[in-house]
Amino acid sequence: MSTAYLSKLMAKTAIVTGASSGIGKTSAIALSKAGWNVVLTARREAELKSTAQECPTSTLVIPGDVTNPAFVKTLFASTIEKYGRLDVLFNNAGIPGPQKQLDEIEHADLLQVLNVNVVASFLCTQEAFKIFKSQEPQGGRIINNGSIAAHVPRPNTAPYAISKHAISGLTKSTNLDGRKYGITVTQIDIGNVFTEMAEKFGFGQGSLQPDGRYLREPMIDRNHVGDTIVHIANLPTDVAMLEVNIMRPVRGKRVDLFVCPLVIVLQVLVLFTRRAWVPLLNRSRGLMFGSVEI
Repeated sequence: MSTAYLSKLMAKTAIVTGASSGIGKTSAIALSKAGWNVVLTARREAELKSTAQECPTSTLVIPGDVTNPAFVKTLFASTIEKYGRLDVLFNNAGIPGPQKQLDEIEHADLLQVLNVNVVASFLCTQEAFKIFKSQEPQGGRIINNGSIAAHVPRPNTAPYAISKHAISGLTKSTNLDGRKYGITVTQIDIGNVFTEMAEKFGFGQGSLQPDGRYLREPMIDRNHVGDTIVHIANLPTDVAMLEVNIMRPVRGKRVDLFVCPLVIVLQVLVLFTRRAWVPLLNRSRGLMFGSVEI
């Protein structure tokens, strides 16, 4: 056996979906630079080959549609055929979906978002689970690309928010079912990143806020996400990391301080008439915290 072939077999192997651009491409390259074999999949073959050219280690390019169960089976079978085992799956493929009010969303648009963002991740998770369960040594790690939208949805993005809440359920369920086989799952919830998808959401021009304003929000470099993926991938499977949030730190720009003296006065009054003033105090606190802009 050649030295290169032995090195390929000794290296760990990761499958990255949606590897043709954005976070998927950046993460695949970062894993490769860290010594991993990387299996690249997405629908656009030319872009996948471009990603592979930037990877210094062994790569396997398999273009296709991860919402297709037959293709997903082929993807994982081809990975095992070439590398012998699988260590990490990064479920990254996803689409933003329509930006419309809930009552204006077409049925077909909802199904498309759920199919790409949820069903594809489930299909890939299922195949990875089978491999992790049967291989020796047993186990492996799955990283699911969630979103801050799994915690705080944006206006007019119901299908996307629904899909990312579903990813949280997939993450927890897979962790529960896989723990006895050494299978661990991490959900990485990413804030605003400079990617093609961010451009579709219009983050560079300003994002719609719940109060109707459009504000330019802080963005992070996608390379920080790639570095985070490498860190998680390199953790042993007996170390669980259920969820990671990666985003720019929040810094307050304005607080309506005139509300603070009112709260202090009300707190003094509560000492004497607690039962009558508690609801008003709670309301004033809500006003104060609601007036913070970030």
